[in-house]
Amino acid sequence: MLTVATRSPSPGCDASVGLISPCLSLRARCTSGLHLLSQRAKQYLQVTGVLLALWTMGAAFAQGQEALIRKNLAERIPQLPKIDEVTRTPMAGLYEVRVDGTEIYYTDAEANFLIQGQLIDTRSRRNITEERVEKLSAIDFSALPLKDAITLVRGNGKRKLAVFEDPNCGYCKRFERDLQKVDNVTVYLFLYPILGQDSLDKSRNIWCAKDRAKAWQDAMLREQSVPTAQCDTAALQRNLELGRKHKITGTPTLVAADGTRVPGAIGTAQIEKLIGTP
Repeated sequence: MLTVATRSPSPGCDASVGLISPCLSLRARCTSGLHLLSQRAKQYLQVTGVLLALWTMGAAFAQGQEALIRKNLAERIPQLPKIDEVTRTPMAGLYEVRVDGTEIYYTDAEANFLIQGQLIDTRSRRNITEERVEKLSAIDFSALPLKDAITLVRGNGKRKLAVFEDPNCGYCKRFERDLQKVDNVTVYLFLYPILGQDSLDKSRNIWCAKDRAKAWQDAMLREQSVPTAQCDTAALQRNLELGRKHKITGTPTLVAADGTRVPGAIGTAQIEKLIGTP
């Protein structure tokens, strides 16, 4: 007689092993859970839809507001340079109007008034206008054409600083004296002759000297005349173009490795703070 071995069925939803009630209960719980998830999904989609609609309306309103400000200012103050950007400020109802790259004005929602001045956050004691202009005027240090600069290295040279200077600039000479007290820095000096033909002639002589760094320091620190020299001075013209591009209108102008720009002569302590810990 042939005996067929049978395996005990594994627990499951099988009516033949008497598990009908537990499975029905499980199915009920599953169905209930799915229904709850479905309701929550619908609620989530509804909320998401509302938020998306509000965002779309807000974006459309902002675009319309910007268009209105641009239109009114162009019609009412035609001499105003072309507007680069219109953005909200932290102050309710006040908009920033940026023109000519880094020039900042403020206006209301309908451009009925135009304000030129500083916006100060009295709670944090921050000059919002100054911070904004600094950000806009920052220069990408890595993009500077260092081949057009005179390189001066002190100590280990780990810290970096770029400077635009005119050899006839009295403030530049004062700055150079303070800069001598700063160690462990590499200075990239861009000759920037903006004070007349004599500045251009002196810059040419310095650039064409056999030892440019020494010629520069002789002129700025020791008040020595640099011998006349001739060479290719295309770098000086490129420096002038670079300065105009970045709206450098005075000397000295300093550029730190992080792009921060500082116009004017600053003291040793301020230089140290600008370029960071050695």
